[in-house]
Amino acid sequence: MPRRSPFAIRLTREERAALEQQAAKYTTAYRDVVRAKIILLAADDLRNDIIASRLSLQRQIVSKWRKRFFYQRLAGLAEKPRGGRPARFSPQRRR
Repeated sequence: MPRRSPFAIRLTREERAALEQQAAKYTTAYRDVVRAKIILLAADDLRNDIIASRLSLQRQIVSKWRKRFFYQRLAGLAEKPRGGRPARFSPQRRR
């Protein structure tokens, strides 16, 4: 039997409202919608494996976002800069 996550999520009213709004928007990036849904389900005290099966994700992905939200709250769900070489051409010039 899987163990319960040590990162218990408790949301404030403001956080819950922001996450519900983000999860319901059609114009929001898919990754942001999924992250919001993960946290909302985690706040309902569901285990990572159950959340993963409901959202068709890997358990490790759910665990990652739960942990980041636990430590950084809403700011933890934002996209972080990625490593690698900078682009040589602007997006308009690539075409």
